[in-house]
Amino acid sequence: MMLQSLISLSDSEVELVTRAVRQWCHSHHCDIDSAEGRRALTLAVELVQSKHVEESLLSELTRRLGPLGDTVKVAR
Repeated sequence: MMLQSLISLSDSEVELVTRAVRQWCHSHHCDIDSAEGRRALTLAVELVQSKHVEESLLSELTRRLGPLGDTVKVAR
């Protein structure tokens, strides 16, 4: 299902999504293949499809997923 979502994006949008998710995962100390990483990827695709601009994608991920990431960070 996620692959279908990525296929619908342009190359530049796929790059934007992967860059933002990698940054989010790095700052929240989780792997992109983890449940948290997949959740961030799903949200990033949804945000790009809803035309969030590049400058706000990472901050919007952090705003929406920040508490989850902070919980994961503390638990490790």
